[in-house]
Amino acid sequence: MKQCTHADALPHPEPGPLSETCPECLAEGWHPVQLRLCLSCGHVGCCDSSPGRHATGHHKESGHPIMRTFEPGEEWRWCFVDHVLV
Repeated sequence: MKQCTHADALPHPEPGPLSETCPECLAEGWHPVQLRLCLSCGHVGCCDSSPGRHATGHHKESGHPIMRTFEPGEEWRWCFVDHVLV
């Protein structure tokens, strides 16, 4: 089973969110479907079901490997590099 090789390098404590919603979606006038929080810097981006796919775009631009859901009641994390739940 494949494992994430990046979780041990995450900052502690985890960064706080830089915004309450996806700023790129706000700038475009779009409504994000679900939000994701970058665990390297706190960027908030929309999920891949949103038109802009801004969380994935943030990963591609920054190289930050892991995000977590920013939705109430959800706890999961995703490693973009290793393509696994963390």
